Amino acid sequence: MRQLTVAVLLIVAIALQSSLRAVWQPLGYLDFTLILVVYFALQREPLLALITAAVAGLALDLISGPPALLGAAGFAEVVTAYAVYMVASRVMLDTTLLRIPVLFCASAIDNLVYVGMHRLFGQIPPMPFVQSLSYKVIATTVAGTLLLFLYDSYFSSKARQRRQFTVRRRVARRPSAAARRR
Repeated sequence: MRQLTVAVLLIVAIALQSSLRAVWQPLGYLDFTLILVVYFALQREPLLALITAAVAGLALDLISGPPALLGAAGFAEVVTAYAVYMVASRVMLDTTLLRIPVLFCASAIDNLVYVGMHRLFGQIPPMPFVQSLSYKVIATTVAGTLLLFLYDSYFSSKARQRRQFTVRRRVARRPSAAARRR
């Protein structure tokens, strides 16, 4: 069941990333697949993060077309997933404020490796380096912070546990029938 959920999330992220550029050009800088990969790496699931990164990167390279170097995005996301996992395994990154620099650095690493792969093989990157770095880092950091915060607030196991305890607290606070008669 977990693999099916990950596959659906990956398909949705790839579809959003490939179609949002047609809606509004600046939305093309959002990297939903990188946000998904960073989330799995922060959950300390290295194999899932690496496989998701490789599949997402290769799918985005196939969708983007001939000017892009096939495999560059996949390699960039795998390196980023590994770097985030190594940091997350040594430092506790469970708060939203600590995830902001992680997303910022992950976007920067992803873009640096992607452009580096293009330069290494003599290809021209699809966008100028500084433009793609700045826009992608800002857009992915802001969107990733919001998405991870919403997930932690409403859909995570911590949020479910919090909701269960609020119901229990309400029941515990009710005055009993014997206390009301006195």
